Amino acid sequence: MTSGEVRVIRRQWWAWAVVALVVAAAVAPLVHMWLTNPDDQRLVDLDVYRTGGQMLLEGRPVYDYYTPAPQLLPFTYPPVAAMLAVVLAKMSWGTAQWLWTAGIFVALAVTVAFSFRPALRKHVPWVFGLVMVACAYLMPIRDQVRFGQVDIMLVALCLADCAARRPWWPRGFLIGLATAVKLTPGVFLIYLLVTRQWRTFFMAAFAAAVLTLLPFAVIPQDAADFWFSALLDPTRLGANEATTNQSIRGMLLRLYLPDALTSVIWLAIVAAVGWYGFRGARDAYKADDPVTAVALVGLLAVLLSPVAWIHHLAWVVVVLGAIVGDGRDPVRLRVAAGVWLYYVVPIPWWGVSLKAADIPGVSLVLGKIVQNGFGLGALALVWLLVSWLPKRREIA
Repeated sequence: MTSGEVRVIRRQWWAWAVVALVVAAAVAPLVHMWLTNPDDQRLVDLDVYRTGGQMLLEGRPVYDYYTPAPQLLPFTYPPVAAMLAVVLAKMSWGTAQWLWTAGIFVALAVTVAFSFRPALRKHVPWVFGLVMVACAYLMPIRDQVRFGQVDIMLVALCLADCAARRPWWPRGFLIGLATAVKLTPGVFLIYLLVTRQWRTFFMAAFAAAVLTLLPFAVIPQDAADFWFSALLDPTRLGANEATTNQSIRGMLLRLYLPDALTSVIWLAIVAAVGWYGFRGARDAYKADDPVTAVALVGLLAVLLSPVAWIHHLAWVVVVLGAIVGDGRDPVRLRVAAGVWLYYVVPIPWWGVSLKAADIPGVSLVLGKIVQNGFGLGALALVWLLVSWLPKRREIA
C-alpha cells in the first residue's frame, strides 16, 4: 500500500467520524423529543414487545395481557417475536429504550447504504450523512422513534437479503426471519416465486416455517392462542378505519360503505394492484435493479395488508433510493426531493383538520382525499416505479 493510499484511508476514517457526529447531532432533537415524552406515552410499541417477553419469563399467557393504561395495547405479533423479546424483558426499561432507538438508526443506516449504493460511490461519507439525516425526518421514520417500532429493522433485513452482492448468510434467511416476526414481509415470498429465485425462496420459506413451528414446541399454548384466536381478531390491531391505517382497505373503510361491498371492492383492487406491482418487481429484477424491486414489494406489503399504519411506510427510504439511482439524472433527483417532502409533512392529519373545518362542499370530499394522502401516494409510487422510472432511464 502506498503512502498516498494510506492518507486517503485516514481521511476517510476522519470523514466518517465527522459525519457520524453530524448525523447524531441532527437527529438528537428527534430522539430527545420522544425519549423524554411522558412515561405512559413513550415508545409504546417497544413496551408491547418487552411486555410480551416479560409474560414468557413469568409464565403468563402472552395474548391475554395488555400494557398498562392509558395505552392498553395487546401483543399482536407471532409467538416467535415474544421469544425474541425476552432479551428486551431482561433489560431495564431505560436501557431497552436507548438500545432500541440506537438499533433503529443502525437499521436506517443499513437501508440507506443498500438503497443509495449507486449514488454513494463518490463522496461516500458526506452524501451518506446527508441522506441519513433527510431520511430520519421522514414521517414513517420519525414514527419508528416515537413508538419504538420494528419496521425499519424488517426493511433492512429484506433489503439486505435481496440486494447484497455476496451475502455471508444463506440468501433468503433474513426474509424468512422477518416474515416469522411480523408476517407482512411474507409478500417477499411471492416476489421470490414470480422471479423464480427458487433457492432463495426455499430458504426463506424454510426459515419462516422453522421459526413459526418452534413456538409450538416451546410455548405451545401461546402459539395456539395466536394462530387460532388472536390472529383472527382484527380489532386487536386498533381501529381499522383510523387515519393512520393507510392500506387500501383502510382507505376504503373510511368511505363507510356496506361491509360486503367494501370487501368486494377491496379484493378487486388488491388483485389489480398486486398483479401490476409484482409484474413491475419481476421486470426490475430482470433488469438487475434489486432496489426498485424491493421498493415495489415493500409498497405492496403496505397497500395489500388489511392494516398498515403510517410507520409501516418505512419502505419509502428504499423508494427514494430507487428513484435517485446513480444521482446523475437531475429530473430523478427533483422527483425524489418531491417524494421526500411529501412524506415529511403530516398530510393525512391535514385531511383530518380539513374535515373538521366543515367547509360546505369542500371539507368532506377533499378532506377524505387528503386524509388518505400517504396511501394514495404509495399507489402513485407503485406506478412511478413500474412505468415512469424505466422510461426515464431510456430518456436519460
